[in-house]
Amino acid sequence: MFQLIDGDFAVIGAAYDAELPSGVTLGPGQRLVVVDRDTLVRARRDIPDF
Repeated sequence: MFQLIDGDFAVIGAAYDAELPSGVTLGPGQRLVVVDRDTLVRARRDIPDF
C-alpha cells in the first residue's frame, strides 16, 4: 500500500474473483483485491487521520 502523488492510495493484493456479497458491486474499471491483515495493520501507521 502506498500513497500516490494525488493523495489517493494504491494497494497491491491478490485478485479476488469469488462471488461478491449481496448488495456489493464494482464500478467500471474497478477490481477487488485481498490485502492480508498483517499488511494492512503495518500500513495503518502511514495512513493519515483527517
